Amino acid sequence: MKILVINAGSSSCKYQLFNMDDQSVLCSGVVERIGQPMGKLSHKIAPGTDKEEKIVVERPFPTHVEGMEDVISLLLDSEKGVIQDKSEISAIGHRVLHGGEAITDPVLIDEKVKEIIRDCFPLGPLHNPANLMGIDVAEKLFPGVPNVGVFDTEFGMTLAPEAYLYPLPYSLYEELRIRRYGFHGTSHKYIAKATAAFLGKPLSELNSITMHLGNGSSMSAVQNGKCIDTSMGLTPLEGLMMGTRCGSIDPAIVPFMMEKKGMTPQEADTVLNKQSGLLGICGTSDMRDVHANIEKGDEKAALAFKMLTRSIKKVLGSYFFLLGNVDSIVFTAGIGENDEFVREAVCEGLEPFGIKVDKKENHTRKPGARVISTPDSRIPVLIIPTNEELEIAREAATVAKGLKKRPEKVGKGS
Repeated sequence: MKILVINAGSSSCKYQLFNMDDQSVLCSGVVERIGQPMGKLSHKIAPGTDKEEKIVVERPFPTHVEGMEDVISLLLDSEKGVIQDKSEISAIGHRVLHGGEAITDPVLIDEKVKEIIRDCFPLGPLHNPANLMGIDVAEKLFPGVPNVGVFDTEFGMTLAPEAYLYPLPYSLYEELRIRRYGFHGTSHKYIAKATAAFLGKPLSELNSITMHLGNGSSMSAVQNGKCIDTSMGLTPLEGLMMGTRCGSIDPAIVPFMMEKKGMTPQEADTVLNKQSGLLGICGTSDMRDVHANIEKGDEKAALAFKMLTRSIKKVLGSYFFLLGNVDSIVFTAGIGENDEFVREAVCEGLEPFGIKVDKKENHTRKPGARVISTPDSRIPVLIIPTNEELEIAREAATVAKGLKKRPEKVGKGS
């Protein structure tokens, strides 16, 4: 079975084609600068293997349709292609940001589901319209092939009301569906499954804390295999300090800042989402630059590093108390997998709680899932690389096989 995974943005479209027999990636790529005078298609055959081959196409792509038409041509190419006919693709899995409360599982996309995606445009104004565009393009270019939606917000739908509600007038939840949704759900779900497998225990018995740390970062507390809390909220702005996002702050700062600086709501939103976090404190959102600047004696870079790791540590502590019993803590995503200094700072001082990191192992770069804690650490500290595209492919394959029906809650107002 072959599954095509699509992640459509407003001016780009990422894709991967999986052979689900061995879960290998046949090809992957991205169409960039869609709608601009000159676009670019970067296509890799057998990525990550010794047979990897890269093809680059530069030409205008007025819309996503033209870009994906070129992708199809490469898939079917007589010399470099990886399939002989579009009918070999059993299903297309789409990453969709927001499904509100209506979507609790991966679903076969029909008009009802597309309407739910539209209803969530206000909650995901940058992503949901682009995600829906990707679905429309796939339906046009792959007629008859099932399209499956895998939503970032699914994983947080197991939160209890006391976890997802904000202490605001209840009418705001009833009228506007203001609540905690959580994001990076596909990554958190993949990591929960991978952690259970790594530890050799059923997912239904797993109690774990996942730290998805990248330019955008979030954490989740998993109890008996289900998410009971997550750090992002109504939007991906809440929670940890991030590359350009402030994370959790005193809400009164927003009207205060708007009044004193004469800002519009949109200008204030830009400050919080795009000009804050690491960038706002030390002038760069890239952790590699932060480390380089710390080495040069940059005090603001050192401050930003301490603020970032402190914000992670605060959430980590709260999740320990929520869970009570913790089987593992897991680092994943770009920073989580690759930044030994962040991991070391987060775990520093936690020895009394049974967490002991092996410094040598932590500073050694290795591929794959591994333990970085000492043998006598009561709680294992793990690094597990995330793979959201593979999780989407797996879910799409399950739906395509007819093993998973559309959840009963689809259709409920979001």
